Amino acid sequence: RTEMEFYLCPIASGSSGNCTYLHADEQRLLIDVGVSGKRVTEGLTEIDIDPTTLKGILITHEHSDHIKGVGIISRKYDLPIYATKPTWERMESAQMLGKVKEHNQRIISKDEPIYFGELMVTPYSIYHDSVDPVGYVFEYMGKKMVLATDMGKVDRKIVERFYNADGILLEFNHDVNMVEVGSYPFPLKQRILGDYGHLNNELAAKVLAHIYHPNLKWAILGHLSNENNLPDLAYLSAKNALLEKQIEIGKDLQVTVANRYNLTPIHRV
Repeated sequence: RTEMEFYLCPIASGSSGNCTYLHADEQRLLIDVGVSGKRVTEGLTEIDIDPTTLKGILITHEHSDHIKGVGIISRKYDLPIYATKPTWERMESAQMLGKVKEHNQRIISKDEPIYFGELMVTPYSIYHDSVDPVGYVFEYMGKKMVLATDMGKVDRKIVERFYNADGILLEFNHDVNMVEVGSYPFPLKQRILGDYGHLNNELAAKVLAHIYHPNLKWAILGHLSNENNLPDLAYLSAKNALLEKQIEIGKDLQVTVANRYNLTPIHRV
């Protein structure tokens, strides 16, 4: 088979649970499992992926909407779990994963690539109120995809990770206005809006417009808040920021809002 298959497929994305499937030919990974094992298996079956062919689970950080199904999936399919040392320590001390076999406990370090065959995965540092959060860059056969969610702010170093991507899953978590007028208690509002919270629509849209280049095929707008965002608002923010730079959705770039509870279509590069 000559054709390369390199794609991302969010199984669930949003404040209620996150899980993304990454496919690089024979190298098949899950990023986070913040949903039930049943949901993951159903999602994989929907895109004709046999869960027994998975190579591992990459963890971004230890919040339950990212890890509550990790232990179950690891035990069921005997999968290695990759996380940074501080994240492992937190997950173990709080017994978040249940029992994980020793050979499945893999420690990764920020900015140090891990290889799965020809697939290179690089964890990078982000700003979020967890012990040691990371985003991921995936590079395979000259193509590049980026996963960037759960970050309160973006600095130059992070943005540089996004340059020359062929596809990006980027957080469009909330509409600032909706948070401000919403029913959340003040400390929670501060957390969401702060530097260690989540990216708002407007900021994420600016980032997307800034990193756009002709080879960026698609952007998936992910991790939308159930309470403080609407898919149409996220989409409109992206559309307006891109239009300001004469970038047209549909013509220059494909933009999709990730599905909260169900599979988002496969995005290939």
